[in-house]
Amino acid sequence: MPHIERKELRPEETDQRLLSPGGQPTLWNHMDSTEPVGLWQDEGLSGCPQEGLSCSLDSSELVQECLSQFKVTGTQLRQIQTSLLGSMEQALRGQASPTPAVRMLPTYVGSTPHGTEQGDFVVLELGATGASLRVLWVTLTGIEGHRIEPRSQEFLIPQEVMLGPGQQLFDFAARCLSEFLDALPVGNQSLQLGFNFSFPCHQTGLDRSILISWTKGFRCSGVEGQDVVQLLRDAIKRQGAYNIDVVAVVNDTVGTMMGCEPGSEPCEVGLVVDTGTNACYMEEARHVAVLDEDRGRVCVSIEWGSFGDEAALGPVLTTFDHILDQESVNPGAQRFEKMIGGLYLGELVRQVLAHLAQHGTLFGGCTSPALLSRGSILLEHVAEMEDPSAGTARVHAILRDLGLSPGASDAELVQHVCVAVCTRAAQLCAAALAAVLTRLQHGREQQALQVAVATGGRVFERHSRFLSILQETVKLLAPTCDVSFTPSVDGGGRGVAMVTAVAARLAAHRRLLEETLAPFRLNREQLAMVQAQMREAMAKGLQGEASSLRMLPTYVRATPDGSERGHFLALDLGGTNFRVLLVHLATGGVEITNQVYSIPECVAQGSGQQLFDHIVDCILDFQQKHGLTGQSLPLGFTFSFPCRQLGLDQGILLNWTKGFNASDCEGQDVVYLLREALARRQAVELNVVAIVNDTVGTMMSCGYEDPRCEVGLIVGTGTNACYMEELRNVAGVAGSSGQMCINTEWGAFGDDGSLGTLSTCFDASVDQASINPGKQRFEKMISGMYLGEIVRHILLHLTSLGVLFRGQQIQLLQTRDIFKTKFLSEIESDSLALRQVRAILEDLGLPLTSDDALMVLEVCQAVSQRAAQLCGAGVAAVVEKIRENRGLEELAVSVGVDGTLYKLHPHFSRLVAATVQELAPHCAVTFLQSEDGSGKGAALVTAVACRLAQLARV
Repeated sequence: MPHIERKELRPEETDQRLLSPGGQPTLWNHMDSTEPVGLWQDEGLSGCPQEGLSCSLDSSELVQECLSQFKVTGTQLRQIQTSLLGSMEQALRGQASPTPAVRMLPTYVGSTPHGTEQGDFVVLELGATGASLRVLWVTLTGIEGHRIEPRSQEFLIPQEVMLGPGQQLFDFAARCLSEFLDALPVGNQSLQLGFNFSFPCHQTGLDRSILISWTKGFRCSGVEGQDVVQLLRDAIKRQGAYNIDVVAVVNDTVGTMMGCEPGSEPCEVGLVVDTGTNACYMEEARHVAVLDEDRGRVCVSIEWGSFGDEAALGPVLTTFDHILDQESVNPGAQRFEKMIGGLYLGELVRQVLAHLAQHGTLFGGCTSPALLSRGSILLEHVAEMEDPSAGTARVHAILRDLGLSPGASDAELVQHVCVAVCTRAAQLCAAALAAVLTRLQHGREQQALQVAVATGGRVFERHSRFLSILQETVKLLAPTCDVSFTPSVDGGGRGVAMVTAVAARLAAHRRLLEETLAPFRLNREQLAMVQAQMREAMAKGLQGEASSLRMLPTYVRATPDGSERGHFLALDLGGTNFRVLLVHLATGGVEITNQVYSIPECVAQGSGQQLFDHIVDCILDFQQKHGLTGQSLPLGFTFSFPCRQLGLDQGILLNWTKGFNASDCEGQDVVYLLREALARRQAVELNVVAIVNDTVGTMMSCGYEDPRCEVGLIVGTGTNACYMEELRNVAGVAGSSGQMCINTEWGAFGDDGSLGTLSTCFDASVDQASINPGKQRFEKMISGMYLGEIVRHILLHLTSLGVLFRGQQIQLLQTRDIFKTKFLSEIESDSLALRQVRAILEDLGLPLTSDDALMVLEVCQAVSQRAAQLCGAGVAAVVEKIRENRGLEELAVSVGVDGTLYKLHPHFSRLVAATVQELAPHCAVTFLQSEDGSGKGAALVTAVACRLAQLARV
């Protein structure tokens, strides 16, 4: 496979670099070499060689004058590259251009092949080979290196059909299809067809394409402005012989890209130089204005043959280009194509030869009727005459066939003309391709680009030098691009079949993905059911009846009123880190000094005595560092584990969570365990006023800023909620007036099986592998500790179905907890381009395609959306309970929230709020993000308790 290495060249060196050692343009040394021809220098001689031609000085000057018109400098090529790039980007933005420009038509091909496509496909090819129609039967095996040659049949299209009514053309195509299939054992099977329609079209879908204008000699009436796929479907239906589904309409350029064998670099550019010329490439969908998409990629057909920027093309247009254009069937149109396409190269050569002959420089001043006839010199003639391996004998033979009598030096001069015309074509094509590569870099924000370009068309097939000139020029114009060129395998046939196969694969994968994620997409009725079940569980828990919600009294009887003042200590234990804080509540605000201490795993899972001794050592260290030794400040202890409180300063640990498992603690009063440890260290007795759950601390922290804050919510590693309940409803606490904060411990909601209808097989797998199977079921569907694991299990399932990673089992994905919940937040971020999503996943060792990245994104979205909606259903249950407790028609309440999942995930908070609004329409709920709820909140619980105690004494 030809390959371009990256090569940097300073702009001022570009033109000089391309001279031969003697200072002459490399064109003239090329007749004895198969090395690629470079760009010509901006100044100096550029016509025929000064020696070896038997012609007068005037004749030599005439030859130089003719051929110098085909000279293209490096500066001019860079100008064309820049101009074309500007036209591309303008068209992508949907901005109209005052001059003829490129169209940038989305093809709705959203994925390139990954080698597993398989099945039988029918291809109908119209317009790719002139006045003929081809039907193919293509079998894709899905096995690398194993190809089955397609069956095909070509049908000549009569002239009257090419110029007649559109229905006549499509009926002819349907009859050809039937005739072809009659010879195959098709039976009644449903066939998938790819339609290669190689004319300018405006696609509005993969199977919807409006013909803009006929080209290539076709002029069928009633087709322009119509959907050609529908016209074909109607004709097939009229024929009525076979059950054929037209899956995709594809132009030959897209087919070329798709027909490229998968290699080390992704093949994301197609380049065709045939009768005409065009290119396509995979653009980021968010940059294509007409699509209104923000994810994924789409193949864009540039239609660069219509590029006609006068400022860029004007300096390289020759007298012969102007004559050719005026004599064409579409004067003023397709100017770029007329300088490159195979339909025109022979005609340009003919015009130059005729001009030189008429001025006595060639063939002894003689012409012939053939030489003066349009279309007499074809691309094949040019390629053969230019080929140095054929020598001059072939040149003489072709010229004699034109009725000419070439002299001894005529053959060499004719070769120079062919070289000049074809070299310019290859260089112009390279400038356009360099613009495409630059666009790819810009769109993907990459400093360097690695990509494969699939090439197709008769110019590449029959003109051996064209590719080498193209490669050399691209290397100079796009030095930061590492490009591989690979010939497409029958782009019009196999490539179109591949588009059809990829569409079929994506459709099948889409069905499997939707089936997999369907249980995560909860409707309003399901969410309302969760809300109702939670309300029922809350009521039972408050009355002391059997319930999955413990509804634990916290003995916090009021929220802050803003008058709290003083210095307070706070302790915060709820994860792998332990904090000690000094909190100063003053008129000007809250001042916090804190220090973080780690809890080693051996301590967290060792003995209870070891854990609390470590906690006391941290407290003593903090007191010493901050001059607090010997002082006994009021202290609040945030202990973020399920406890049954018997008083504000008494909390019985029910069970450990979050990876803690210290022995001899469950069933014990944790404040007592702390005081015992202080005694062992012979430390000053601490004034432990309150033991606080982190959820309560969050509510109190926000309540200091907003007196309406009566609900606390944590959505981080775990999840929980608390709220201010009417004391009359709390069966386990004496008194009937006033309020008390209730810790719902809602992470355990559903442990009684009430969430069974919403639980998936992936939830079951995560639960079974956890340290507490069957427990904390609600938490395992919501919190950050588990969402990444749910996603990992879904990805494993989709891989086993062949939907992801080409069905290849990724060993790293088998590792528990490898997919962190923080990846969900990063992957779902609106600011991330798809390439950044891919980078995150590739860092995990996942060899994924853009399609894989999009599907992983969808999985993450489904899992996090369900989590947010379930959380919202829970909050809705809580605020509705408060509203009904107070007999209010409308309730205005604030919810204090903490937790990394809620704060860092780009959509979680919005989804929670939207769900609450839908399920509790009579509650105006404001969400406040807590600042240090577990530290500041614990101090505030303590401060409120001190304030209430002082009031009681008064």
